[in-house]
Amino acid sequence: MTDEHLDRVVRDADPYRPDVIRHLDGAAQNLLEEIMSVPTLDRVAEPPERRRRARRGVVRSLAGPGVAAAVLAGVLAVSILNVDQPGGRQASPATTSEGTRTISYSAMALKAAEQNPRLLIDQPGWKATTVHGFAEKIGTIAFSNGGRHLEMNWYPADQYDGYHKDRLQVSKPEAVKVDGRPGDLFRYSASDFAAMLRPRDGSFVELRTGGVWTRAEFDQVLADVVQVDARTWLAALPAEIVTPGRVEEQAAKVLADVPLPPGFDTAALNDVGTNDAYQFGVAVTSRVGCGWIAEWLRAKKAGDAAAVQRAGDALRSSHKWKVLHQMNDDGDWPEVFWKTADEVAAGKPPAEYGQALGCE
Repeated sequence: MTDEHLDRVVRDADPYRPDVIRHLDGAAQNLLEEIMSVPTLDRVAEPPERRRRARRGVVRSLAGPGVAAAVLAGVLAVSILNVDQPGGRQASPATTSEGTRTISYSAMALKAAEQNPRLLIDQPGWKATTVHGFAEKIGTIAFSNGGRHLEMNWYPADQYDGYHKDRLQVSKPEAVKVDGRPGDLFRYSASDFAAMLRPRDGSFVELRTGGVWTRAEFDQVLADVVQVDARTWLAALPAEIVTPGRVEEQAAKVLADVPLPPGFDTAALNDVGTNDAYQFGVAVTSRVGCGWIAEWLRAKKAGDAAAVQRAGDALRSSHKWKVLHQMNDDGDWPEVFWKTADEVAAGKPPAEYGQALGCE
């Protein structure tokens, strides 16, 4: 693969150049500053899945079509050296008006990135649009190019046989390769495809189309999917994501008008990992909702009428929480939350509330 080809994949994702950096808005500049820091966190955890209007209240799985609804603006990127490395292509130092300096990432972020497949599309026009999971062997990164979308989901290798067996009910598999990795292509329809790669390094990947594709178009994109090193993969993430160094700041904004259940520890939010704004909102409000429901159930069992009332009032107040209204145009989570909260507050907690809100 040539330097020109490799440079293009990140250049098309809004390159890290002096003229771009001078015009970064506050959120993007904060991200850049956090990238330069080294948080002491040593683990991340997958937040609850994003709910979409087309599948109200249902956790999305590998079988689900399409990509996440919200497209986040801006992607920071760096150029790539044409040098093969064991972990993929290596990112070069970024050049600024002051000279050349290396962009460094937190140890936590690099550790998490090393544990996922780190695949990018080496074609003009493709941009990363959302990311979630970003922890150990489970996660998703989605790309868009006009009306076409491609979602890459990775899961633990020990789940491969079950998912592959499920896909055999979709269509007869057709052999494909992605960056030298063997896999099977399945046809959901004449314009909807999925390619499931064989397990490697403890995980497997499924690439699923969204929008209208032809088989030739899918084959062409698969031929240009490449594995890169951790720094290059991180550089292709959306700029408006909540990274570990920004959790405390962003959590304070999310929780500004949200009543907290007894014993709620905001410091525990440090384990939600790296997520776009929507997924971060899901993770935070999920824990608040689950906490209030647990308190309602405790108080009900104990016959503590005052505590039952407080928990019910807190859950009903969710209809006024600013974060849920901000999220409502981008997905179905607020409706799922409100429906569950209202049922509990009315004295009829649904049996499936734990699944609906992602309670442990």
